[in-house]
Amino acid sequence: MDQGGCQMNGGVPEQTGMISLEDLESFSEDPPSDSGTGSLEERETMEEDEQSDRLLQYWQDVARGHQVEVTQEMAEPIQQLTSNNHGHSSREHVPFTLLTRKEKCGELLYEKRQYEKGHWACITMHEETYEQSICYGFMKIMRYICEQNSSASYLGMTLPIVTVVRTNENHSVIGNDVTVAYFLPTEHQAQPPQSNDNEISIEMWPANTVYTRAFTGPTNEVTIVNQINVMAEQLDHLVECVNDSFIVAGYTNPAHNNRQNEIWFLERH
Repeated sequence: MDQGGCQMNGGVPEQTGMISLEDLESFSEDPPSDSGTGSLEERETMEEDEQSDRLLQYWQDVARGHQVEVTQEMAEPIQQLTSNNHGHSSREHVPFTLLTRKEKCGELLYEKRQYEKGHWACITMHEETYEQSICYGFMKIMRYICEQNSSASYLGMTLPIVTVVRTNENHSVIGNDVTVAYFLPTEHQAQPPQSNDNEISIEMWPANTVYTRAFTGPTNEVTIVNQINVMAEQLDHLVECVNDSFIVAGYTNPAHNNRQNEIWFLERH
């Protein structure tokens, strides 16, 4: 399978190589190591090449030892994502309407939200571990966002990137099939660009009522099973929710050590 890769945090100790989209942006602000000689255009080209190589090397360094490969073909999408993102203000969030919030002793237990129908770019992965599936899936979606689509343009980042997981009846085991999905920005909702990767499909997701709870840290099979069961204990209307399929919403990319996440339960239609 044609795959890129990134580092995952399956409960490993914190390392210096953790990287987020914000970290990627900071690379573009680094001064070049050598101003060099020659024309301005030559120096700018050299600087871009050095930056691209430096970013790719960084991802490769943090991926080593985690059974995930970052291939040379990821250099361009990483560079494009860096060049086109300028902080959270440029990232569109998936729109929703807040319906209710449940709190206890000042602590937010969960929110109930209404998400309207919309187009998502989706890919289902079947890797050996959940971490590998979300990582490879994220990289394929990343290439789709970064010009490898029918419009040949950078589409823009939206948050969260979501993964759909399936579990057994008692929520103790996550299935091998993991779907990674990206919400198309508003300007592309009417006519979504198609992916150059035939493994990525454009799907219209129906409107959904979602119960959501925030959590921080790595997303692996152990933490997700735990978060599903914690959320199940908090919900007053558990019987009204889908019981074997859940969504993990990530607001930070899979390589970040301190990921900001949510677990979503979907209300039955």
